[in-house]
This record gives sequence, C-alpha cells and structure tokens, in this order.
Amino acid sequence: MFKKVFPLSTILFLRFLGLFLVLPVLSVYALDLKGATPFLVGVIVGGYALTQAIFQVPFGSMSDKIGRKPTILFGLLIFLVGSLVCAYSTDIYTLMIGRFLQGAGAIGSVVTAMIADLVEEKTRGHAMAIMGGFIALSFAIAMAVGPVLASHYGISAIFFITAVLAVLAIIILFVKVPTPPKIKHIYHGKTSTKDILKDPNLLGMIIINAMQKGLMTAAFVIIPIFLTDPKYGFGWEKSDLWMVYAPAMVAGLIAMGPAAIFGEKKNIPKQIFMTSIALFTLSFILMGTTDSSAVFITAVIFFFVAFNMMEPLVQSMISKFAKVHQKGAALGIANSAAYFFTFIGGTFAGLYLDVSSRETLGLTIGTIGFLWFVYTAVKMKNPLRYSHLVIPENEVDFEKLNNLEHEHIAEWFINETEKVVVIKYASEKLNEDDLKAKIMQ
Repeated sequence: MFKKVFPLSTILFLRFLGLFLVLPVLSVYALDLKGATPFLVGVIVGGYALTQAIFQVPFGSMSDKIGRKPTILFGLLIFLVGSLVCAYSTDIYTLMIGRFLQGAGAIGSVVTAMIADLVEEKTRGHAMAIMGGFIALSFAIAMAVGPVLASHYGISAIFFITAVLAVLAIIILFVKVPTPPKIKHIYHGKTSTKDILKDPNLLGMIIINAMQKGLMTAAFVIIPIFLTDPKYGFGWEKSDLWMVYAPAMVAGLIAMGPAAIFGEKKNIPKQIFMTSIALFTLSFILMGTTDSSAVFITAVIFFFVAFNMMEPLVQSMISKFAKVHQKGAALGIANSAAYFFTFIGGTFAGLYLDVSSRETLGLTIGTIGFLWFVYTAVKMKNPLRYSHLVIPENEVDFEKLNNLEHEHIAEWFINETEKVVVIKYASEKLNEDDLKAKIMQ
C-alpha cells in the first residue's frame, strides 16, 4: 500500500512545500511592494486558496473524463506558470495574479481520488493519514527553511524554487505513479450535498478542515507583521524570523506522530481534534495580548503543534465517516471549504489589521476558536470500527448481493481489476460466516 501512496503523497508534498515556503515571510515582504496595503497583503497570502476552491470541482470532473494523470499534469503546469509570474513580479497586483494562478492548478482532490482508486477500502484510512502526514511534513519543513531562504536570497528565489519543485512533481507523476485499477461502487442511494451536511460527523470534519486552513493563513499574515513592525512592540529584523519558526517546527513534528498514532489506532480523533482546537484558541489569544517575545514564541509553538496534530487525521476521518457513494463528494466539499477559508483567513486578518488593534484581532479569533471547541465537543463522535470481507467475484450470488440490506453493513463494492467483492461491516455486531451465507452461491 505504501508503494502506491508514496509517489502521489510526494507530489502533494512538493506542491505544498512550494506553497508553504513563502507563508512565514510573504506578508512582511509583500508590504514593501508597490501598491501594497495590509488588506491586499492578506489577499496575497490566501489568494491561491480562492482559485483552489473555485477549481476543485472542475478539476475533479476533468479527471473523470480525461483521466487522473493528464489532469494532474495540467494542474502542475498551471502551478509552474503561476510560480514564475510570482518570481518576476515587482508590484502587489502582479504578485496577486501569480498567486491566483498557483491555486488554479487545483489537483488536491484529484490526487486524493487517485489514492482512493489505488488503495483498498480497508487500508484507505491509513493511506489518507500518510498523505496528511506528508502535507504536515511539508508545512513543518517550510516553516524552518522559508525564512532562511528569504533573508539570504529574497522572496523571488523562493518562487523560483517552487517552480523547480513543480517540475520534479511532474517527473514523479510519469515515472513513479501507477495506473489505478477500475473500481465499481454500488450502493442503494444517491449522493447529495444536503445528506453530507446533515451528517454531524461529516459536517464537523468539514468545519475542522476549513477552520484549520483559515487559521493557518490568518497566522501567517499576522505573525511576521507583529514581530517585525515596531508599532506592535517587538521590532524584530526579518532575518530573525527563523528563531520563532524553527522551535515551532520541531515541536510540530514531534506532536504529529503521536497524534496520528493515537487518533488512528486508539480511535480517538475527536479528543485529538479538541486538544488541537484548544491550542489554536490559546495561541491566538496569546499572540494578540502578550508583550513578551518568549510568550509570543510559545504561542506560535502552540499553533504549530495544533496544526500538525490535525493534519494527518483530517482526510482519513472524512473518508471513514462518509459512505462509499459519498466519499468523492464529501472530500470535494471539505477541500473546497478548506481552500475558501484559507482565502478568507488571510483576507480577514489583513483587513482587520487595517481597522483594529493586535489585541482585538487576537481576542476575536480566540472567541471564534472557543465556539468551534464547544461545537466539536457537542456534535462530533469518534468513528465506528469496521472490518472488510473480501470474496472472489465468481463465488458471489449477485442477486442476493444486490438485495443485501442490514443495519450493520455500511457498504459494499466490486474491485473489477482484482475481481473481488468487498463488504464493509461491523464485526462486533455481525458474524462473518452469517454474512457469507447471505451472499455466496
């Protein structure tokens, strides 16, 4: 399974590394460009996510029609062009165009769908966790490396590096990514957005995904500006920003592994998410109210730990909570919401800095975080544990299978490439032999 997931996760790693490298420093460097204002800088930081949200569904539909690989290639080429536009920009509006182009190559859901194509249902949650771990790793590395690269070579150099990363991703796509099997999903029912949003667990995960990404861009608007602008009381040099990001990166990496292990193996993602939300809330309150550099650094560490605890689990939990006929739609809705909130988070923070104080901004986001914590505590549950029965296709009575209805059977599908039928059921409630008797010839 890992061999199938690794190349695609590496492509996402390279793409997100390119996007994340500029986040720790983009706001403070963009303020020096012609025409820049805090509001426009906020749009720049989160701008890529607006076009990501817009093009998620079109790219998903394109991948169904022309194939996953050609669609991913098209998205990476757009990302490459956007990175070069950013690298050569000398004013805020050209940089904005480049950032919008970077996001327009919206391949996230296509890669997720391809992983779902390649990996069996019973290991798909683990595969999604691996993918999330690669994204979290790219985030952590970028936070340490980005400020150092920017201080030595300038922000344009980072965008050129991003273009190189896009080229590497294209090479991996054609050299290492396998062709997915043909899967036929069968389920009694139709997918609707209403049904997905009515499920409290899926809705909770959509909110978690969206809020996490929105707070990320809000943080990367305000952290460098708060630390380097003398009016906020710290007066750091741009070249010193690594001193806050480096320890936060290390702490985030340390937290990521145990969170993924406990969330998946112990089946306690709700508790992991609530701990992360509490840390998010506390981090913004401290960033908004403290006058101590040490406390501010601690707040940034809390933020990184919260982000990295969440990231490996988010896609996996959406995949687990959604039924088979909902997975694509649920992941598409969740990712579109996440990218939209990524744009909103940066824009909101930039606009707020134009009209309000550091303290008010920190307390406002802290209040939103507290409400998010309460909602998650009340509405979300941990997923049920399921087993998978795999039977050769030629041993199944399909008339019985098509009429199969049971409260403890979540779903079933046919892997036409491997010629097997897979049934997902609650093993604590339903005996495997009894299940076989219901469907075998």
